[in-house]
Amino acid sequence: AYNINIAEGQKSGFYCDQRDNRSILASYTKDKKVLDCFSYSGGFSLNSLANGARGITSVDSSALALETLKQNVGLNKFDSDKITAIQSDVNKQLRAFKETGELFDIVVLDPPKYAPSRSALDRAARAYKDLNRLGMLLLEKGGLLATFSCSGAVDIETFKQIIAWAALDAGKEVQIIKQFCQPEDHPVRISFPEGEYLKGLLLRVL
Repeated sequence: AYNINIAEGQKSGFYCDQRDNRSILASYTKDKKVLDCFSYSGGFSLNSLANGARGITSVDSSALALETLKQNVGLNKFDSDKITAIQSDVNKQLRAFKETGELFDIVVLDPPKYAPSRSALDRAARAYKDLNRLGMLLLEKGGLLATFSCSGAVDIETFKQIIAWAALDAGKEVQIIKQFCQPEDHPVRISFPEGEYLKGLLLRVL
């Protein structure tokens, strides 16, 4: 169950397009230490807790989102000791974790739209690369990185290339386990490929 703030929340209060992907990722989280970045009100965090994650760290810049996350933990009667909510810029917090040497079994990166148009693609590619490089460096060997892009201007092949650059910079070998997409209730017109805006990869980082 989710408490949704329709008036003040993002995207009408909740990101329904990640519904299936949350369920898929949750199947990997039992007994795992999970870092959920850009967590918003806790979609990935809550599903991970429901599947028996050992501990969740949720990072978001919005105080309102994290307050809603805490409400959702209580609403679902989850153990609040298993979740830590941090209000921070995600990149800044990832660098802080790197400095302290903290590692995770699973890292989720679900950032906002970095490329609103093709003209912003170069800047967005650099942002995605830096974000994913940091995420890879925070994983235990063999850990999983679930990384997403909601930018229609970034197609899946471009996204894979960006991830390859990030892995090279991080000095990591990466395997694609699964490819994520938007659900059936978000159909794509064949004449408008940019409508396939949501894409993601589940990666094993070696």
